[in-house]
Amino acid sequence: MSNNAYAAAGVDIDLEATAIKSLIKNLTFKRKGSCKMMGSVGHFAGLIDFGEMALALTTDGVGTKMLVADQEQDWSTVGIDCIAMNVNDLYVMNMEPVAFVDYIATDKLSIEKMAEIGIGLNEGAKQANIDIVGGETASLKGLVNGLDLAGACLGMQKKDKIITGEKIKPGDKIIGVPSTGVHSNGLSLARRVVEKYAGYDKKFKGKKTFGQELLTPTRIYHESLAVASSCTVHGMCHITGGGLLNFKRLSEYGFLFDTPLAPPGIFTWIQKSGDIAQEEMYRTFNMGMGYAYVVPKKSVTGVLGMVKGAQVVGTVTKEPGAFLGELEIT
Repeated sequence: MSNNAYAAAGVDIDLEATAIKSLIKNLTFKRKGSCKMMGSVGHFAGLIDFGEMALALTTDGVGTKMLVADQEQDWSTVGIDCIAMNVNDLYVMNMEPVAFVDYIATDKLSIEKMAEIGIGLNEGAKQANIDIVGGETASLKGLVNGLDLAGACLGMQKKDKIITGEKIKPGDKIIGVPSTGVHSNGLSLARRVVEKYAGYDKKFKGKKTFGQELLTPTRIYHESLAVASSCTVHGMCHITGGGLLNFKRLSEYGFLFDTPLAPPGIFTWIQKSGDIAQEEMYRTFNMGMGYAYVVPKKSVTGVLGMVKGAQVVGTVTKEPGAFLGELEIT
């Protein structure tokens, strides 16, 4: 399973990137009048000119983690994941999330599932300090098999406080922040390995089963707003699908990870059991680092003091790319 394991599990990252480029090249229309788009498509969130302020919009979903919730018959935390995957994409640009809408597509409505999803959405909203202002539920039997949960989030910030990565320069330090586990990316591969070599109900560590481990909610990195307000931050990154390749969104410079965070046991188990190459693990999963700050050396002490579990994991280099020691992640 070591070569192209994620593609074999149903997700081809390279094909996805090519397909997205094919879509974006046809998005040529630009709004006339006020409140125009700022910048170009491709960062973690899209920006809209709103006078002194900029608005930001992002959208994301829980993905095949919903299938793990079905296996466990527990949908009470996937709402946290849905909000986390959206607000974390806003935090990386120093945008403050303010409002959220959800979208639920299902083949058949379940009052139990809806109630539990509401519990998670409410908890996620509390952690991120946002209002859930609406949503849409669609019964799509014949088109959808099961239940899919996604959403969109609105953020805002003064224009001069937006962080895009343009100030990143060689010599800057990369500070990694721990994840809570697999989060909501790479589940197609993680599920495949668990189903083949263990089982959702088998004990993983302590009292947790593999199913419970995979359902651990995505961490919401709300502290990033306070960090960016107190320290000089040149860039921030949310480690989602694509792993370390996410850093390429920030700058044309390179990112060398010579002291990465130690991967939690679930990643070590997945890699060993599935015989998955190191490079593929770091281009599929967060590998224990769910968020990162790129800062000048003078800011390192301040960031480390404000963010629990944070650690210097690497340095920005002149040579472009993402490197795990001597291994280039492509």
